[in-house]
Amino acid sequence: MFGIVRPCRHVMCQGLYADWMSHLCGLCLALRDEHGHLSRLVTNYDGLLVSVLTEAQSPASAPRRRAGACALRGFRGADVVQAAGVRLAASVSLLLAAGKIRDHVADGDGPYARRPVAAGAARLAERWSSAGTATAATLGFDPTPLTAAADRQASLERPSARALAAPPGLRELTGPTEDAVAAAFAHTAVLAGKPHNRQALEAAGRGFGRLAHLIDAVEDLAEDRASGAYNPLVATGTGLDEARGHCEAAHAELRAAVDGLDLARPALTRALLVRETGSAISRAFTTATPGTHHRPQPRRPAGQGQGPGWPSGQGPEHGPADPGAPPAGPPEGPPPRRNPGGLLSPVCAALTCCTCGLYRAPWDEERESSCCRRCECTERCEDCAGCCDGCGECADCCSCCSNANSCCDCDGCCCDCN
Repeated sequence: MFGIVRPCRHVMCQGLYADWMSHLCGLCLALRDEHGHLSRLVTNYDGLLVSVLTEAQSPASAPRRRAGACALRGFRGADVVQAAGVRLAASVSLLLAAGKIRDHVADGDGPYARRPVAAGAARLAERWSSAGTATAATLGFDPTPLTAAADRQASLERPSARALAAPPGLRELTGPTEDAVAAAFAHTAVLAGKPHNRQALEAAGRGFGRLAHLIDAVEDLAEDRASGAYNPLVATGTGLDEARGHCEAAHAELRAAVDGLDLARPALTRALLVRETGSAISRAFTTATPGTHHRPQPRRPAGQGQGPGWPSGQGPEHGPADPGAPPAGPPEGPPPRRNPGGLLSPVCAALTCCTCGLYRAPWDEERESSCCRRCECTERCEDCAGCCDGCGECADCCSCCSNANSCCDCDGCCCDCN
């Protein structure tokens, strides 16, 4: 599963961040209520986009309910989304997680090379696949593009495919991901009763899917080179400059598709699909090649620097920046250990969203600050001041854009200028 959209409360007005959290908690609780506690492991940020898109098209289709206290929210209750869009997000998350586990079992990655682990993982994948398919059926969603995506991807990445006279190109390698995301995005038009949005949603899904696949490849490049794992950039001889061009082209297509959508509440959708994906490109390439591929970051609240970076374990010490360059020699000591299953990453992602905020993921800019600073219970939201950075397009829409001393309680309108 991909994690392009990782918003931080410091780059969103309180209203937008709370709205995003209601989708996140709604997804987690939908998985728990329909499929058991273990299924909550597949909760992921990007899966929320399905729920967000459904609500953006038809706010009435995404009612809230009051949820009880949860440790991941600092033992507080919350208003969470309870709607068909959240259930679709749960179905998509389960199906993609099942496909990912099957792929690791087939490849014998890491602990999956052990027969007992592989057998248990295969049973879990089957359980999640059946659960996701059953939920999809109740929503009228055909899960075939999602269930077939993992098989198509594995086929394209097999040594036999790479040995062909004309091996798969980069766009062909990103194709399964594009198709899967496009299908999920397009079905939100059905759930929201906006069939005229379907074509634009498919285009947005293809752009987002390609972008997610490419950024994942960039973030994993150093580790994949060190471990000998498959990486589409290495396989196709694509350098980082060319990869960045592909990412920016995909982002432009994604932005154009979002602009063409009929949305009743566009603020959160634009913040996630346009602004945060642009930030993701900058973070990924800046981390991959420090000092050489930096691009100006999107506007941030005054005094907060460039915002959080993502953990990728990449840098000059892990090898050359260009995939076509010869290796710089084996690193000292054993190669970096990977987490092939990725099963713990959703747990860390969920912990990132603790309302109490004492846990901070590596990409959070408050990670190194004191416990008092990290605890949201003691923070005010004065950081929201200047969120528009003087763009002038929305300075009068709510008090948080102009009053540094007021608590930001706007509906997110000031986060919709880019």
